[in-house]
Amino acid sequence: MEAVDVPVRLPRAGRLLLGLCALCAWLGLVLQLGVSVRAAGALSGALWALCYFTVLTNLLVAVVSTVTIAGHRGWLTRHGTLAAVAVYIFVVGLIYSLLLRALWAPTGWHKLADAGLHDVVPVLYVLWWLRYAPRGGLKWTQPLRWLGYPLAYYVFSLLLGAMSGRYLYPFADVTRLGFLSVARNGALLLVLFFVLGLIAVAADLRLAPRAAPRA
Repeated sequence: MEAVDVPVRLPRAGRLLLGLCALCAWLGLVLQLGVSVRAAGALSGALWALCYFTVLTNLLVAVVSTVTIAGHRGWLTRHGTLAAVAVYIFVVGLIYSLLLRALWAPTGWHKLADAGLHDVVPVLYVLWWLRYAPRGGLKWTQPLRWLGYPLAYYVFSLLLGAMSGRYLYPFADVTRLGFLSVARNGALLLVLFFVLGLIAVAADLRLAPRAAPRA
Protein backbone atom coordinates (compact mmCIF):
# COMPACT_ATOMS: atom_id res chain seq x y z
CA MET A 1 0.00 0.00 0.00
CA GLU A 2 0.98 3.62 0.02
CA ALA A 3 4.25 4.47 1.74
CA VAL A 4 3.11 7.93 2.84
CA ASP A 5 0.14 8.58 5.11
CA VAL A 6 -1.65 11.77 4.18
CA PRO A 7 -5.05 13.01 5.38
CA VAL A 8 -7.90 12.53 2.93
CA ARG A 9 -9.17 15.89 1.72
CA LEU A 10 -12.86 15.79 0.83
CA PRO A 11 -15.19 18.38 -0.66
CA ARG A 12 -18.21 19.33 1.42
CA ALA A 13 -20.52 16.97 -0.47
CA GLY A 14 -18.07 14.11 0.04
CA ARG A 15 -17.86 14.78 3.77
CA LEU A 16 -21.64 14.90 4.05
CA LEU A 17 -22.10 11.62 2.19
CA LEU A 18 -19.41 9.85 4.19
CA GLY A 19 -20.81 11.33 7.39
CA LEU A 20 -24.25 9.97 6.53
CA CYS A 21 -22.69 6.59 5.83
CA ALA A 22 -20.89 6.59 9.19
CA LEU A 23 -24.07 7.61 11.00
CA CYS A 24 -26.11 4.85 9.37
CA ALA A 25 -23.41 2.28 10.10
CA TRP A 26 -23.13 3.21 13.78
CA LEU A 27 -26.91 3.36 14.16
CA GLY A 28 -27.36 -0.02 12.46
CA LEU A 29 -24.70 -1.56 14.69
CA VAL A 30 -26.30 -0.20 17.85
CA LEU A 31 -29.71 -1.48 16.77
CA GLN A 32 -28.32 -4.90 15.87
CA LEU A 33 -26.47 -5.23 19.17
CA GLY A 34 -29.61 -4.14 21.01
CA VAL A 35 -31.71 -6.77 19.26
CA SER A 36 -29.10 -9.48 19.89
CA VAL A 37 -28.70 -8.57 23.57
CA ARG A 38 -32.44 -8.57 24.05
CA ALA A 39 -32.73 -12.02 22.49
CA ALA A 40 -29.75 -13.78 24.05
CA GLY A 41 -28.57 -11.72 27.00
CA ALA A 42 -25.93 -9.02 27.31
CA LEU A 43 -22.67 -10.93 26.92
CA SER A 44 -23.84 -13.80 24.74
CA GLY A 45 -25.92 -11.58 22.47
CA ALA A 46 -23.11 -9.06 21.93
CA LEU A 47 -20.50 -11.75 21.28
CA TRP A 48 -22.65 -13.64 18.78
CA ALA A 49 -23.57 -10.43 16.96
CA LEU A 50 -19.87 -9.58 16.60
CA CYS A 51 -19.22 -12.97 15.03
CA TYR A 52 -21.13 -12.11 11.84
CA PHE A 53 -19.24 -10.87 8.78
CA THR A 54 -21.96 -8.27 8.20
CA VAL A 55 -21.52 -6.75 11.65
CA LEU A 56 -17.72 -6.81 11.55
CA THR A 57 -17.60 -5.25 8.09
CA ASN A 58 -20.10 -2.54 8.98
CA LEU A 59 -17.99 -1.83 12.06
CA LEU A 60 -14.99 -1.49 9.76
CA VAL A 61 -16.95 0.91 7.54
CA ALA A 62 -18.07 2.95 10.56
CA VAL A 63 -14.52 3.29 11.91
CA VAL A 64 -12.91 4.02 8.54
CA SER A 65 -15.57 6.57 7.65
CA THR A 66 -15.29 8.31 11.01
CA VAL A 67 -11.50 8.60 11.03
CA THR A 68 -11.48 9.70 7.39
CA ILE A 69 -13.85 12.56 8.14
CA ALA A 70 -11.72 13.46 11.18
CA GLY A 71 -8.63 13.79 8.98
CA HIS A 72 -6.80 10.85 10.53
CA ARG A 73 -3.44 9.97 8.97
CA GLY A 74 -2.62 6.28 8.97
CA TRP A 75 -3.39 2.82 7.66
CA LEU A 76 -7.16 3.25 8.02
CA THR A 77 -7.27 6.13 5.55
CA ARG A 78 -4.83 4.88 2.93
CA HIS A 79 -6.19 4.54 -0.60
CA GLY A 80 -5.84 0.78 -0.50
CA THR A 81 -7.76 0.47 2.76
CA LEU A 82 -10.61 2.64 1.52
CA ALA A 83 -10.86 0.55 -1.66
CA ALA A 84 -10.69 -2.77 0.19
CA VAL A 85 -13.50 -1.67 2.51
CA ALA A 86 -15.61 -0.80 -0.54
CA VAL A 87 -15.11 -4.34 -1.84
CA TYR A 88 -15.94 -5.92 1.52
CA ILE A 89 -19.14 -3.96 2.13
CA PHE A 90 -20.27 -4.43 -1.48
CA VAL A 91 -20.02 -8.21 -1.00
CA VAL A 92 -22.07 -7.89 2.20
CA GLY A 93 -24.96 -6.34 0.29
CA LEU A 94 -24.55 -8.60 -2.75
CA ILE A 95 -24.49 -11.93 -0.89
CA TYR A 96 -27.36 -10.90 1.34
CA SER A 97 -29.53 -9.90 -1.62
CA LEU A 98 -28.70 -12.99 -3.68
CA LEU A 99 -28.57 -15.74 -1.04
CA LEU A 100 -29.87 -14.70 2.35
CA ARG A 101 -32.68 -12.16 2.10
CA ALA A 102 -35.33 -14.74 1.21
CA LEU A 103 -34.44 -17.00 4.14
CA TRP A 104 -36.00 -14.88 6.86
CA ALA A 105 -38.25 -11.89 7.52
CA PRO A 106 -37.08 -9.68 10.42
CA THR A 107 -39.57 -7.31 12.02
CA GLY A 108 -39.51 -4.15 14.10
CA TRP A 109 -36.11 -2.81 15.13
CA HIS A 110 -34.44 -5.90 13.70
CA LYS A 111 -35.85 -5.08 10.27
CA LEU A 112 -34.52 -1.53 10.52
CA ALA A 113 -31.07 -2.76 11.56
CA ASP A 114 -31.13 -5.35 8.80
CA ALA A 115 -31.93 -2.76 6.12
CA GLY A 116 -29.29 -0.38 7.39
CA LEU A 117 -26.45 -2.90 7.56
CA HIS A 118 -27.24 -4.82 4.36
CA ASP A 119 -28.70 -2.15 2.08
CA VAL A 120 -28.15 1.45 3.14
CA VAL A 121 -24.53 1.33 4.30
CA PRO A 122 -23.22 -0.70 1.31
CA VAL A 123 -24.89 1.69 -1.15
CA LEU A 124 -23.71 4.85 0.62
CA TYR A 125 -20.11 3.74 1.08
CA VAL A 126 -19.66 2.37 -2.44
CA LEU A 127 -21.20 5.53 -3.90
CA TRP A 128 -18.87 7.63 -1.78
CA TRP A 129 -15.84 5.61 -2.83
CA LEU A 130 -16.72 5.86 -6.52
CA ARG A 131 -17.39 9.59 -6.40
CA TYR A 132 -15.19 11.12 -3.70
CA ALA A 133 -12.46 8.73 -2.56
CA PRO A 134 -8.89 9.81 -3.35
CA ARG A 135 -7.57 8.30 -6.56
CA GLY A 136 -4.30 6.83 -7.65
CA GLY A 137 -1.75 4.60 -5.98
CA LEU A 138 -3.57 1.27 -6.14
CA LYS A 139 -1.62 -1.71 -7.45
CA TRP A 140 -2.85 -4.81 -9.26
CA THR A 141 -1.31 -6.98 -6.55
CA GLN A 142 -3.35 -5.43 -3.73
CA PRO A 143 -6.59 -7.40 -4.27
CA LEU A 144 -4.64 -10.55 -3.44
CA ARG A 145 -3.66 -9.07 -0.07
CA TRP A 146 -7.20 -7.91 0.54
CA LEU A 147 -8.26 -11.58 0.64
CA GLY A 148 -6.67 -11.92 4.08
CA TYR A 149 -9.74 -10.57 5.88
CA PRO A 150 -12.45 -12.71 4.22
CA LEU A 151 -10.21 -15.79 4.31
CA ALA A 152 -9.49 -15.36 8.02
CA TYR A 153 -13.17 -14.80 8.70
CA TYR A 154 -14.24 -17.91 6.77
CA VAL A 155 -11.78 -20.08 8.70
CA PHE A 156 -12.95 -18.50 11.96
CA SER A 157 -16.61 -19.18 11.12
CA LEU A 158 -15.86 -22.83 10.39
CA LEU A 159 -13.94 -23.25 13.65
CA LEU A 160 -16.71 -21.51 15.56
CA GLY A 161 -19.31 -23.78 13.97
CA ALA A 162 -17.28 -26.90 14.74
CA MET A 163 -16.89 -25.92 18.40
CA SER A 164 -20.40 -24.58 19.02
CA GLY A 165 -22.50 -26.50 16.51
CA ARG A 166 -23.87 -23.19 15.22
CA TYR A 167 -22.87 -22.16 11.71
CA LEU A 168 -23.53 -18.50 11.03
CA TYR A 169 -24.22 -18.79 7.30
CA PRO A 170 -26.03 -21.60 5.44
CA PHE A 171 -23.39 -21.86 2.72
CA ALA A 172 -20.78 -22.57 5.44
CA ASP A 173 -22.78 -25.22 7.32
CA VAL A 174 -20.52 -28.28 7.32
CA THR A 175 -23.07 -30.49 9.07
CA ARG A 176 -25.62 -29.94 6.31
CA LEU A 177 -23.46 -29.54 3.21
CA GLY A 178 -20.28 -31.44 4.03
CA PHE A 179 -16.75 -30.11 4.18
CA LEU A 180 -16.01 -30.32 0.45
CA SER A 181 -19.06 -28.25 -0.49
CA VAL A 182 -18.29 -25.69 2.19
CA ALA A 183 -14.66 -25.48 1.02
CA ARG A 184 -15.86 -24.98 -2.55
CA ASN A 185 -18.23 -22.23 -1.41
CA GLY A 186 -15.39 -20.54 0.42
CA ALA A 187 -13.18 -20.72 -2.67
CA LEU A 188 -15.93 -19.19 -4.81
CA LEU A 189 -16.36 -16.37 -2.32
CA LEU A 190 -12.63 -15.65 -2.40
CA VAL A 191 -12.73 -15.58 -6.19
CA LEU A 192 -15.60 -13.08 -5.95
CA PHE A 193 -13.63 -10.87 -3.57
CA PHE A 194 -10.57 -11.06 -5.81
CA VAL A 195 -12.45 -10.21 -9.02
CA LEU A 196 -14.21 -7.29 -7.35
CA GLY A 197 -10.84 -6.13 -6.03
CA LEU A 198 -9.44 -6.12 -9.55
CA ILE A 199 -12.49 -4.15 -10.70
CA ALA A 200 -11.86 -1.64 -7.90
CA VAL A 201 -8.24 -1.19 -9.00
CA ALA A 202 -9.35 -0.75 -12.61
CA ALA A 203 -11.93 1.83 -11.54
CA ASP A 204 -9.32 3.67 -9.49
CA LEU A 205 -6.95 3.84 -12.46
CA ARG A 206 -9.75 4.86 -14.79
CA LEU A 207 -11.06 7.60 -12.49
CA ALA A 208 -7.65 8.93 -11.43
CA PRO A 209 -6.91 12.44 -12.73
CA ARG A 210 -4.58 12.35 -15.68
CA ALA A 211 -1.28 14.20 -15.47
CA ALA A 212 -1.00 17.22 -17.69
CA PRO A 213 1.17 16.54 -20.78
CA ARG A 214 4.62 18.06 -20.69
CA ALA A 215 5.50 20.76 -23.18
